[in-house]
Amino acid sequence: MPLIINLKENESIDKALKRFKKKFEKTGILRELRARTAYEKPSVRRRNQIIRAAYRQKLFVTDNY
Repeated sequence: MPLIINLKENESIDKALKRFKKKFEKTGILRELRARTAYEKPSVRRRNQIIRAAYRQKLFVTDNY
């Protein structure tokens, strides 16, 4: 499904391009494409998720103090 960005009246191309980029980022297409470039074993994927979650948790705990 193609992304459609309608130009508003008197809207610059730069602003429309910025809206397109935001919409494209929200779809997650690029993230999925990069993930598919190389196979990642499920065990490695789980390990990386745990490491990322621990890192985020550590950031959250240290920010509150």
